Amino acid sequence: MVNYKDLGLVNTRAMFAKAVKGGYAIPAYNFNNMEQLQAIIQACVETESPLILQVSKGAREYANQTLLRYMAQGATEYAKEIQKDGKLIPICLHLDHGPDFATCKSCVDYGFSSVMIDGSKLPFDENCEQTAKVVEYAHKFDVTVEGELGVLAGKEDDVEAAKHIYTQPEEVEEFVKRTGVDSLAIAIGTSHGAYKFKPGTDPKIRLDILHEIEKRIPGFPIVLHGSSSVPQDLVKIINENGGKLKDAIGIGEDQLREAAKSAVCKINIDSDGRLAMTAAVRKVFHDKPEEFDPRKYLGPAREALKQLYMRKNREVLGSAGHAFDC
Repeated sequence: MVNYKDLGLVNTRAMFAKAVKGGYAIPAYNFNNMEQLQAIIQACVETESPLILQVSKGAREYANQTLLRYMAQGATEYAKEIQKDGKLIPICLHLDHGPDFATCKSCVDYGFSSVMIDGSKLPFDENCEQTAKVVEYAHKFDVTVEGELGVLAGKEDDVEAAKHIYTQPEEVEEFVKRTGVDSLAIAIGTSHGAYKFKPGTDPKIRLDILHEIEKRIPGFPIVLHGSSSVPQDLVKIINENGGKLKDAIGIGEDQLREAAKSAVCKINIDSDGRLAMTAAVRKVFHDKPEEFDPRKYLGPAREALKQLYMRKNREVLGSAGHAFDC
């Protein structure tokens, strides 16, 4: 058993309270390897943003749960090392889309400071029961828990759904009361993956549903998944350098900024980061086909990811400058 505090991590409780009050959202960035982790830490240290490092079930299988634990511990030490005054920005290690109790328990035991139990595809009562079971275990160790109501369409890692089901505002009060969750992921029009919407459409977040939910559970931390905007300049670079990303469209950043001003205090972004790194790698291979040193193409990819996330913190999430509020 590893306690997250021994790794220099924090849970989301104070983070979310400050974010709701301050009208910004904490960035929740997924990582699978060292370069991603370096870029995320650099971006959040340089913008002085609090941070939620997210690990999916697929990432744990890809990178190994033991290595990930030590990478997270290394992330806190790295953040202190590159912070000029030696302060540590608040860093939470979070399980993204935990599929069952066993996975959530394992993450709590391995030093995660926050876990998500995704029972959104289950009937309401079963979702409540499964979520409450995770909450009961996690809270023994002061680990915070995110639950979910509603289903996002799209595909990313192990999470896939063909049909979007909006969160029903009339269910949120009962769900929060019965489960004891610390935050709630809702479905209001965002979608997983890069191929979120059809060309020619104008995707909109259902802010009316969000505001109704806010009225029913005032001040309660709300989470948005599938919030990548799929920047078209990155799609263009990928396609011009040998890629075939057809019809990749995302959510407008202006809508995400509007949501972040409300009770939405955590916004998940993954696909945009993958696009930024892929664009950089493809450009290196196109411009320098003789290159074979991983440092020469993963280095530019790391820098591209860092620059993307710095801009997200400043211009989209509004989290820049709030690290030491928490």
